[in-house]
Amino acid sequence: MSAFSIRPLLDGRSLPMLLQADDAGKPLGAALPMLRDAIDRHLIACGGIVFRGFSVDGPDAFRTFAASFGHPLLSYEFGSTPRSQVTAGVYTSTEYPPHQHIPLHNEQAYTRDWPMKIWFYCMQPALEGGETPIADSRAIYRDMPQTIRDRFAEKGVMYVRNYGSGLDVGWQQVFGTDSKAEVETYCAMHEIECEWKDDGELRTRQVCQGTARHPVTGEWVWFNQAHLFHISNLEPEVRESLLDIVDDEMDLPRNVFYGDGSPIDDETLTVVRNVLDTHKIVFPWQAGDVAMLDNMLAAHAREPFKGPRRVIVAMAEPNRKS
Repeated sequence: MSAFSIRPLLDGRSLPMLLQADDAGKPLGAALPMLRDAIDRHLIACGGIVFRGFSVDGPDAFRTFAASFGHPLLSYEFGSTPRSQVTAGVYTSTEYPPHQHIPLHNEQAYTRDWPMKIWFYCMQPALEGGETPIADSRAIYRDMPQTIRDRFAEKGVMYVRNYGSGLDVGWQQVFGTDSKAEVETYCAMHEIECEWKDDGELRTRQVCQGTARHPVTGEWVWFNQAHLFHISNLEPEVRESLLDIVDDEMDLPRNVFYGDGSPIDDETLTVVRNVLDTHKIVFPWQAGDVAMLDNMLAAHAREPFKGPRRVIVAMAEPNRKS
C-alpha cells in the first residue's frame, strides 16, 4: 500500500501533478525511494511535480533531497539576476523587489548550458501573491505562430550584456571571480565573445538557441529568454532613461537580437509574451511545498507579493547545446 497519492493539482490540467503524503510529516528525503517510480513517470509526461504534506527540515534537507537524484547540484554560474547562496548548491530565488513580476522563462535558456532539473522549496509563502507560475514549454512551442517559431529556430538569439557601471549586476558577481583571465577562460570554454571596454567593464555576446529539442522525449520546446532581455521588457520611462544614458542599444545593460545580429521588433515579442501568458498556470504555495520541474519541459515565473516570502532553489543535471 502506497503512503502517498498522486493527482493533478488543478482540475483539468496535467501540469503540475500533486504528489501528497497520506500521513503528514514523513521526511521527503526518506520517502524518495518509494516515490521514485512515480516521479520518473510523471515528470517526463507533464514536466512538473509538487510535493506536499512531507516534512523538509530546512535548506540542508532540501539540498540532500535534490542531490539524491544522482547529479551534483549546480552553482549559479553566468547568472543574469541577483541571488545569494543559502548552502552548497542552494540559492535564494531571484532577489528582485516584491512588486516586480518575473515573466515565464526556462532557467538559463539565455545560455548554451542549462540545468535539466530545478527544484523550488517554499519555506515561507508570502502573505499575498508570490506564486511561482509554471507553463508547458511544449504547448508554448506548438502555439507560437509558425513564422515566429521558424525565425527563432533558424536564426537563434544573440544575447548582449554590459555588466556593472551601476546599471546591472557586476561581472565579478556574475562570474564569481575578480580575475579577468578567469572570465576570459570561462567565456572561451562556453562560446561567449567577451571584450573589455575602456572603462574596465565587460561586454559579452553569445548566440544561443531559440528553440530546443528535449534529449529524452525528442519533443521541441520554446527555449529562449528574448522577451526578458529585450529592451521592450522595460517600463517605458526606464527604457527612455537608459537610452538617454548609453550611446546605442548595444551599450544597454542587456539586450537581445536575432543570431545574425538583426533586430527583434517589439511587435514580435508582444506576440511571444501573449502566447506565454496564455499558458501560465498559477497555484498558491503552501509552507513546506517542494516543486520539481524538468527545466526544458516547464517554464516558471514569479508573481508580485506582499509580506515576507522565502523560496529557495536548487539545480542539477547539466545539458549543453551541441
